[in-house]
Amino acid sequence: MTISSVRLRVVNRLPRLWALWAASRPSQVALVVLVYLLGAGMSTAGPPLVAGAATAATPADVTAPAFASRVLAGTVALLPVAVTIHYANEYADADTDALTERTPFSGGSGALARTGLTRLFLRGATVAALSLSAIVIAVVAGTSRVPPAAVGLLVAILLAGLAYSLSPVALVRRGAGEFVNTALGGVLLPVYGIAVVATPTGAAVLATVPFAAVVGCNLLATHWPDRRADERVGKRTLAVRWSPVGIRRAYVALAGIAGLTTAALWAGGVLPTTVAAAHLSAFPFLVWGRTTLTRQRSPLPSVLAMVVLALVVTVAWWNVGVGL
Repeated sequence: MTISSVRLRVVNRLPRLWALWAASRPSQVALVVLVYLLGAGMSTAGPPLVAGAATAATPADVTAPAFASRVLAGTVALLPVAVTIHYANEYADADTDALTERTPFSGGSGALARTGLTRLFLRGATVAALSLSAIVIAVVAGTSRVPPAAVGLLVAILLAGLAYSLSPVALVRRGAGEFVNTALGGVLLPVYGIAVVATPTGAAVLATVPFAAVVGCNLLATHWPDRRADERVGKRTLAVRWSPVGIRRAYVALAGIAGLTTAALWAGGVLPTTVAAAHLSAFPFLVWGRTTLTRQRSPLPSVLAMVVLALVVTVAWWNVGVGL
């Protein structure tokens, strides 16, 4: 029995359960957790990224309850927040997703199209996930499992993530969504990872800028395939507002920012050499992405740039801190 046939049987027999799973975007949730762990790894490097000593210096420190329990609590609090944001986006974009041709990285999860469920199902799922998020955040905050600063960042991520998709704000429909998403996934999420176990400094925020710039490149590429459907429903993303030439110029500018800030932060002693070198992993994919951007529908090269960078930089930070 193939994976496709198993999936089809699940869709037919348990359409609501499958829709909840698909609309949560499991692969993106996994990426969210990875970027969170990137931040936790940054904390192990110590100053100048964190105020105080490094949170872990050996593999044994990583598994010690003082560190591991906080990282786990931060993960538990983050998961329902990520799912809530994804459900809200699927609900808000049901009109666009019904009009566009999906790629593996754009056009939504296809949960409604496959199951025939209405968008009201996702509205209920969003409300339920939001309620669960509020409860989990309250519990981890009340039990001091997650520090107040990290709780504040998580609440900010949740509210901004909802404002990204949902009316009356719906930032993604006003040409501001790409900037908000870049800040959320590229800056706030890794800084939240630091804040769960330490006190982040301004240098920590600066250290996320190269990754955030690559996240921006990814967003330009993933919004491009949906531009016609977005325009038809009044969703004014940058791919709708800007010309193909403008999109490509913005992409090059962001890639340049990633490279220049990496060099500057390495020269300034913020990025260790190992981490600075790890940032080079994205550039072959960024070059590939530039050659295909607005010329093909698939945003694969830019997606790979972001995912590979997240993985390699996470490994680099943990290696710097604890030698993993």
